[in-house]
Amino acid sequence: MSDLTKTPVTVITGFLGAGKTTLIRHLMLNPQGKRLAVLVNEFGTMGVDGEILKSCADANCPAENIMELSNGCICCTVADDFIPTLERLMAMPVKPDHILIETSGLALPKPLLKAFDWPAIRSRITVDGVIALADAEAVAAGRFAPDEAAVQAQREADDSLDHETPLSEVFEDQIACADIVLLSKADLAGDAGLAAARAVIEAEAPRKLPILPLTDGVIDPRVILGLGAAAEDDLAARPSHHDGADDHEHDDFDSVVIELAEIADPADLAARIERLAREQNILRVKGHVAVAGKPMRLLVQAVGERVRHQYDRPWGASPRASRLVVIAEHDDIDEAAIRAVLAA
Repeated sequence: MSDLTKTPVTVITGFLGAGKTTLIRHLMLNPQGKRLAVLVNEFGTMGVDGEILKSCADANCPAENIMELSNGCICCTVADDFIPTLERLMAMPVKPDHILIETSGLALPKPLLKAFDWPAIRSRITVDGVIALADAEAVAAGRFAPDEAAVQAQREADDSLDHETPLSEVFEDQIACADIVLLSKADLAGDAGLAAARAVIEAEAPRKLPILPLTDGVIDPRVILGLGAAAEDDLAARPSHHDGADDHEHDDFDSVVIELAEIADPADLAARIERLAREQNILRVKGHVAVAGKPMRLLVQAVGERVRHQYDRPWGASPRASRLVVIAEHDDIDEAAIRAVLAA
């Protein structure tokens, strides 16, 4: 007898650097007896998040169950990339019990949900829930938009301007599509920051949503897995700025990969990345760097001026190649200027 039970999929969305990969690592370590699979969508050509997750692979989520899409936003490559990848996961000798999808920080989740209506997968897969992560400290400070005061002034000066900035639209669409919102980095935000972030999200949400604090990606998996939302059948309750549009573009954002020589001082590199955020409006930097005299590679993760770095694993037989992915709004990407700061 064939198994007619649909495989549940949890879509994990959120703005750049909100902590999606950290949450998935926690779920991989606490699978609740389930065999997991993970699909990671990177913005840019170098898969940092997928490599981080593969380093955590085990019997519950083996490396072959962790797949990457790096050819563009997941919601723009449905037919060419997304559906075939899901079909490969479902065709594995041991089918996963639950699939986690980490979207790019720039992805709009609703077009992705529409993809689950495709005949090739609708009968076999259901969207168990959409989890939106929001950086509590950043949201409390209004950093999900480039400069809200400037945007408001421009809107007031021009009556014909009635759209939000790209960052605001991404943020609002992610919240509107969610079943649960997790306020990440709660320890950095503090009680006042959490309250402010919660107020922002409650104001944006089209319906009442559970909003939960999160630190270091740790949460009881039972809270966010097994929701049974069947989100693909509930699209009308998840409004989007792009409703009615046949497609959308991400020309507002761009990325560049910067290759570096070995560095001597991680703190100096962190200071340079902070300078990029401050002077060139860089949103996100992530990658691996070789440090002179150190056998382990340095993992670098930056959101705006907040830079974190740690040694994650030995280089081993891998080339000691230092590469950083730099992401910003399209007009702020100046490869020569970025390279001048990082490689000086």
